[in-house]
Amino acid sequence: MNLGSDPSAALGGLVGAAISASRTAHLARFVVDQASPPIALFHPDCRAHNHEGDWYGEHAGKWLAAAARAVRGSGDPMLAVSVRRVADFLASVQEPDGYLGTYAPERRFICRRGPAPRTWDGAPTVRTWDIWVHAYLILGLLATAKALDEPRYVAAARRIGDLCWRTFSEGGIAITSLGNHHGLSATVLLDPAVELYFATGEHRYLELAGLILRQANEAPALELLPQALAGTDAAFIATGKAYQLCWMLVGLAKLHRATGDAAHLNATLRLWAGIREHHLTLGGGPWGGVAHRSREVFNAPGAFFPQGYVETCSTFAWIQLNRELLALTGEARFADEIEKSAYNDLLGAQAPAGDNWCYYSFPNGRRVYTTYWRCCKSSGPWALEELPRTAYGVTASGDLAVNLYGPGRVTLDSPRAGPVQLEQVTRYPFDGAIRLAVTPGRTARFAVLVRIPSWADGATVLVNDVPHPIAAAPNTYAALDREWQAGDIITLHLPMPPRLHRQVHRNVQESRAPDGSPVAQEVLRYDYAAITRGPLVYSTGLIDGFKTDETVRLPDTPHDQWLTLGASLPGSDAPSVQLAPVGRSPLVFAPYFEAGGRADGAWRLTWLSLAPS
Repeated sequence: MNLGSDPSAALGGLVGAAISASRTAHLARFVVDQASPPIALFHPDCRAHNHEGDWYGEHAGKWLAAAARAVRGSGDPMLAVSVRRVADFLASVQEPDGYLGTYAPERRFICRRGPAPRTWDGAPTVRTWDIWVHAYLILGLLATAKALDEPRYVAAARRIGDLCWRTFSEGGIAITSLGNHHGLSATVLLDPAVELYFATGEHRYLELAGLILRQANEAPALELLPQALAGTDAAFIATGKAYQLCWMLVGLAKLHRATGDAAHLNATLRLWAGIREHHLTLGGGPWGGVAHRSREVFNAPGAFFPQGYVETCSTFAWIQLNRELLALTGEARFADEIEKSAYNDLLGAQAPAGDNWCYYSFPNGRRVYTTYWRCCKSSGPWALEELPRTAYGVTASGDLAVNLYGPGRVTLDSPRAGPVQLEQVTRYPFDGAIRLAVTPGRTARFAVLVRIPSWADGATVLVNDVPHPIAAAPNTYAALDREWQAGDIITLHLPMPPRLHRQVHRNVQESRAPDGSPVAQEVLRYDYAAITRGPLVYSTGLIDGFKTDETVRLPDTPHDQWLTLGASLPGSDAPSVQLAPVGRSPLVFAPYFEAGGRADGAWRLTWLSLAPS
């Protein structure tokens, strides 16, 4: 499926407001020119004295990538000026050998050294983030070249790629020795290497991608492709770092697109399935922080605890991975994951003004906006900019696909009908009624694929008020194949009753009996319940205004008798959901992204403890 081939998708509603706020309050202010702190790091005088091995240079490439996409989508002339200033400055300080990082000469990735001491996460004590920064610079420069139609930015990205090729193919340096998490933070260069190949058609960048993957496969603690194909869970590949692993899978999927190697796609899909099954919050974000697991690495499979962490950067990488798989396969399940992550854990991490982000979010916990330099300040805006490029697509056969729902419009090029405008009128995700106007350039036969979300049991589809005789199975596309003409209207009704979800936090002690047989005893168990409605996770604020937890007893009667819709809360466009447990006053829930108020320090409680049965 061709996604984002042109920037004409205009999104309104909840997502559109979030994108607009991000563009005006963050992208336009966080970086303006070479004097902005994230860009000043690259000045030769600053670079010459940086011995810290830090990652702060990543903001330059990330901001360029996000802002360039925003320029393509909005045409904002002032933002375009800033993007050009920054890209020109970076190109001007690139060194003759192609180096464009922030490290002093003796700390750079091109310097050959003996084995360095390593930290707990497999990180060398020097040069940890240099490749990481260059990976984002390549992506940012390529995005800028496309947005501004300036080939010189591609040339700057190529010089980085050429330096990497010389270093890893001729310099005797393994890329896995240059990043923490047993090399993951350097091997993410796989993605920009393939993008360089797509942008230039030069085979050496495809060879660079293959070299990176081979070295990742050969690294004892990483073994990316062999472990993925063997069914190893993502939590046990290297350190299980969620952000880096998802980004590596983006590169692996793109490598499949470039080469057609089935093993690359098979490995990606296997790890995707494990992440989807075992490592996402109810709101669609990859999470960690349970038991001995670090806050930014995947929890052990099956681990559950409401206070686990979701790093916004991991949500960003998960959205990118699903976007790539949607483009490759055209399967609705990937769009479903994008929508869930976007409407919940992504928007739930953004400040309402668009000027700040939560570094970490929690199903149960405080909303805490982060400090100036944190990585999510650039990951969140970039993730938002992926959504207009994902909302619609054109299949290889020339059919049109509606992947994400929400008010807005797009014009797509159909090989049979010329330009076709699709316009959604809806209150989605607060309401499941969607009116989609189809306006082709000329009357023609083609299919419009409308996605039926995974939760939409009993969905109905009408064309010009006539029920369409198709199966509308959840997590598929309903293919409306007919002759279309101006004035045709598709109407979808996606039922959105509140739904109850259950989870268990348990501790099982394993040992052996005297005869050697295994013995497992559950020594701790807590049951929890949570609520969704349509694509939205629902949460409440502090219980009774002050409790960070509450144990409830649910009635034995059908759900629709004690889990009901209520009036919208002040300032909200969504219906509330009321839960009436046994023995206490009802609890009122709002969508997770706004529950408890969107102020710094506000509490959200998604999972409630259940009374022991």
